[in-house]
Amino acid sequence: GCTAGFLNVPKIKGTHNAMKTGMLAAEAAVDAIKGHAKDDSGVLLADYQSRVQNSWVWEDLKSVRNIRPSFQWGLLPALAYSAIDSYLFWGKAPWTLRMKHADHEALRPAAQCQKIEYPKPDGKLSFDLLTNLQRSGTNHEEDQPAHLKVRNMDLARESYEVYAAPESRFCPAGVYEWVDTDTKPRLQINAQNCLHCKTCDIKDRNQNIDYTVPEGGGGPAYVGM
Repeated sequence: GCTAGFLNVPKIKGTHNAMKTGMLAAEAAVDAIKGHAKDDSGVLLADYQSRVQNSWVWEDLKSVRNIRPSFQWGLLPALAYSAIDSYLFWGKAPWTLRMKHADHEALRPAAQCQKIEYPKPDGKLSFDLLTNLQRSGTNHEEDQPAHLKVRNMDLARESYEVYAAPESRFCPAGVYEWVDTDTKPRLQINAQNCLHCKTCDIKDRNQNIDYTVPEGGGGPAYVGM
């Protein structure tokens, strides 16, 4: 639900919305195919949005539309506003808050930031990346095309120089790895490690990375949950 954009922020739940909108998409696809001429032209799901708007998903998300944008003001003001919006207006406030900017626009050049030195994992409360990755059970077939695509490698190298390779840090699975940094830096994509969080697609400063859907059955498998 989070990746699909259907997360109900206060409830921290979105799977139900993702499943319902998937069902609506399937229904719209079946109806569109039934009424489509048998030729090579594509099928447009023209009524998908209206189906969503007429479902309980729209009502569920519209009532919490102002919660996430309010956090631009800081934690305490956001908590105060969220309480007012939820318990005084019951999600029916006569206004809609907007985000001031997209997430990727907030990224600053490395020269303007202080490098963060993280403590070494102790193996009890904190763990290294590869240990956490192994626990996720993520897996993709090695011979499938990479579902993470970099549009322009030259632009990626420019990002490496200006922003100090942010994709290698905001990715929680070590998917993006810069190699040959002493000679000619090259971005290596370890797509088989992907946890499907879609952070790279959202946070990349130049919007140069595209997350596409991998083959069915691939991805994390949290068997211990």
